[in-house]
Amino acid sequence: MDLADLIRRHAPAYLDRFGERMPKAHRAALEAILRCHTQACGGSLYVCPDCGEMHYSYHGCGHRACGQCGHAQAQAWLERQTARLLPVHYFLATFTIPEALRGPFRHEQRFFYDLLMRESAATLQDVAAQPRYLNGRLGMLAVLHTWSRQLIYHPHVHFVIPGVALCQDGTLQWPANPEYLLPVQRLSARFRTRMRLAIQEQRPALYAQLAPAVWRKPWVVHLESAGTGRNALQYLSRYIYKTAISSARLLWQDDQNVCFSYRDSRTGEEHTCTLAAEEFLRRFLQHVLPKSFHRVRSYGWQSPAAKASYERIAALLGAPAQTAHGKAKVPVLILCPRCHGPMHRLGDLSRAPP
Repeated sequence: MDLADLIRRHAPAYLDRFGERMPKAHRAALEAILRCHTQACGGSLYVCPDCGEMHYSYHGCGHRACGQCGHAQAQAWLERQTARLLPVHYFLATFTIPEALRGPFRHEQRFFYDLLMRESAATLQDVAAQPRYLNGRLGMLAVLHTWSRQLIYHPHVHFVIPGVALCQDGTLQWPANPEYLLPVQRLSARFRTRMRLAIQEQRPALYAQLAPAVWRKPWVVHLESAGTGRNALQYLSRYIYKTAISSARLLWQDDQNVCFSYRDSRTGEEHTCTLAAEEFLRRFLQHVLPKSFHRVRSYGWQSPAAKASYERIAALLGAPAQTAHGKAKVPVLILCPRCHGPMHRLGDLSRAPP
């Protein structure tokens, strides 16, 4: 069983009930998954120059919600980001919104996702700029993540942060303790304040409806050491071009229910979750991002606009030249199913009509 089989079986009833109220992005995701690796996406014809074997391969849909696509792109992204790692200690920060805000986030995703990423990045910069801490500007790579292992809606953003700050005079500043970047309590308070002020200014009607307790409780911010940063990038690459659940986790389905596996993050034990098919599709689709929304962003001296600053820092740290410029893209080879040698592409076949 794969995700397309499940959608093919249960999506018609879901569309009959919610079709008119579904966001266009949700319907587009279902259609893309059903088209993936079929005639609807077209394909390419390959030939083996050694044994003459012919092979036809359907193209993938390339949609971010499709579990069959994205592996090559994720691997290429991981290689590019790994090549940009600097010879410093790295940190992984996570900013999470309180449960009371999940409803508004789900209802107006584009606005609130952008707000979450922008204000959490600004929070890190605000605290890092204080003279008692780093007295400088950070460089950060941010990745938005919206699901838990049971597909529950849980918006949060991860940051991979090199442990070095760029001061106004062009010098570099390192944390006094290589295992400690910034105080979590101060980040939490500043994050809550920035979000409160932004929502109050840009969504005053919503702000008036929120309970005052939302602004009194501590907001969850987590900050941990990430060593060289390689493992943190490997972890985040799973969310860049992949969907909320892979076909490998789907165990069984019938006319009413769907069962999938998940790992408990605290104990590491494997469990199963059985949901009504309608509820499964609802949980899955709520993680489909708005069209053209960028879930990966860079801030500070790692942003595209600060290329000169990044290269200066890389030079000051003695990073290799490839760290500053990345690696060349490696072409993907199709291997012959008979002799396992590289195949040559003869041409493409166009997509089938809709």
